[in-house]
Amino acid sequence: MGTDTSSVRLKRAITLPWLVFYGVGVTIGAGIFALVGVVLELAGDKAPLAFLFAGAIAGVTGVSYALMIRIYPRAGGEAVFVNRGLGAFWARIAGFGVVATGIVSSAVISPAFAGYIQDLLQLPNALLVIMVVTILSAIACYGVRESVLFAALVTLLEVGTLLVVIAFGLPLLGDVDAVLLTLSPTTDLAILTGVLSSSVLAFFAFIGFEDIVNMCEETKDAERTVPKAIYWTLGITLLVYVVLAIIAVLAGEREAIVSSSAPMARLFETVSGLSGKPVAVAATIAMINGVLVQIVMASRVLYGMANEGIAPIWFAQVHPQRQTPVRATVFVAVVIISLALVFPLVRLAEVTSLVTLLVFSLVNLALFALGRSAGEGRLHQFRYWGLGGAGLCLAIALFQISTGLLGGH
Repeated sequence: MGTDTSSVRLKRAITLPWLVFYGVGVTIGAGIFALVGVVLELAGDKAPLAFLFAGAIAGVTGVSYALMIRIYPRAGGEAVFVNRGLGAFWARIAGFGVVATGIVSSAVISPAFAGYIQDLLQLPNALLVIMVVTILSAIACYGVRESVLFAALVTLLEVGTLLVVIAFGLPLLGDVDAVLLTLSPTTDLAILTGVLSSSVLAFFAFIGFEDIVNMCEETKDAERTVPKAIYWTLGITLLVYVVLAIIAVLAGEREAIVSSSAPMARLFETVSGLSGKPVAVAATIAMINGVLVQIVMASRVLYGMANEGIAPIWFAQVHPQRQTPVRATVFVAVVIISLALVFPLVRLAEVTSLVTLLVFSLVNLALFALGRSAGEGRLHQFRYWGLGGAGLCLAIALFQISTGLLGGH
């Protein structure tokens, strides 16, 4: 099955707190700073309910990942799972699909971030893109601990900014009846349609937790640590999103928040009376975290696929001193820069969410296949969970296509 080609192994340096930081950082990305306005517009007073539904949907696949990483604690998680359950053909689709989504999203984010800092540095956008991706790739090559530390620092800024918004909105949560009303189910068909539509969009704000599994070969006691990190990441993300949504509903000035190009910044202005510019700056900086974690993730998937024999062996090489997959990292960086400078990728980035749903479906089907053949054990007990998860992901994909709700993380 595996074709382990490198005598030098990835360095196990990550503990649970750092892995949770990494997971929260890759999940709570820049998207939530804008998404809160879209969900508020579609779901109205029931926006928190939409995030709850979305969290439950993400949680189904999260359980599948957590179950299988205990059995197959290897980098390249999705590709490894699908290879063992469904075979090499589908594993290549899953693995290269994950790599493609990471590369394309980074190739879209990099020029956008470069555009924000262009006014400060007075340099050509293309040069800034090359500089940004090169610096982040150098961090990724230097060491996994350094990469996770950098991601953790930016995560502190991201989540810290959202917590400041929550802190100023806390007085609104004192009205318990109003809070419970935002979370109560509804039988109104029009409202329910809005909640379901927005929950599909909100689901994409939870995408990212799955990248945790690709760090398992660099995590201490991975079989126990990685599943815990998945659950902690989803739990923290859900709590932050739901509380923010409740505050957005109760804050008033809904039209101003919904119509704003920076709805989180506008929400902060509403609840605090202060300028929303610091929040907008934090959203911009959050972009850089997205690029770093995608570089780290995509390189680990290529490394894991190479060790599974479903990608070129060249990617399996690990640097003898740094103990990082330098070849795979440099390859990912070069492709990101090339795409960012040459191709218009915005529409392609929107389609990556469908690719992610396809990968989730394959992972869930792999759980079903492995569980059915196991005959006993945890995978066997949860085999139908995988089947249900696959059906749910495919249903979301079909709904997304039929309604035109395409969006990336």
